[in-house]
Amino acid sequence: MRKGITTVLVTVVGAAVLAGCGLKDLREESDGAGGGTDPDPVASDTFVPKAPVPRGKPLDGGSGLPAPPKADDRDPTSVARAWATVAYGYDTAYDAGRQDAVLRTLPYLTPARASAEREHVSAGGTGGDWNVWARHRAWTTVRLTFEDGDDDLPPDTPTLAYREIFVEGTARGRDGWTGPGPRLMASVKLTRAVDGPWRVADVRVVEEVLPPAVRPSAPSSAPPPARKN
Repeated sequence: MRKGITTVLVTVVGAAVLAGCGLKDLREESDGAGGGTDPDPVASDTFVPKAPVPRGKPLDGGSGLPAPPKADDRDPTSVARAWATVAYGYDTAYDAGRQDAVLRTLPYLTPARASAEREHVSAGGTGGDWNVWARHRAWTTVRLTFEDGDDDLPPDTPTLAYREIFVEGTARGRDGWTGPGPRLMASVKLTRAVDGPWRVADVRVVEEVLPPAVRPSAPSSAPPPARKN
């Protein structure tokens, strides 16, 4: 499955990567139904603007998520790993949508990318998978696999690096339910000034189509693990 996603990703963005271009974020290219967005939309009587998704609340000791990992700023792989762990770690008891997790990744981002994420306003619904997680008040954790030896990615330079990460998540409900979490391939562009810290500058994502939802496990009254600070 990972190889299949990688093939799609290379087909879509390989030319941009090999040309040294930034990897464009897909979030603004799709409305969640597979359609592109108009860069200059025209208002009409039939146009109904999407309502912004409200922000969630800060995590505390009741969250099932671990504290954000400390990355080795001298290692682009370490920074990419920390970014992905936080970006796809959701807690629906606290987060109103995916952007809340993205905002927790700001320490791993370049100043320009961080500024764009602060200003981004999520619109529309949060998606069917999120609604399933929210019904169980679930949080998600991820397992990361780095695609090594990919000849389609350029080699690292002193100031530029690319990493491809397969993200496989698990959702755990506060009612004892367990189901699939986020699953995707992320192509991450990292930059730095000479001898400076590595930071995530751009991301491109290919979502994986999930198999039918796993059957809920037996409910449990066990609380989520305490969040480690």
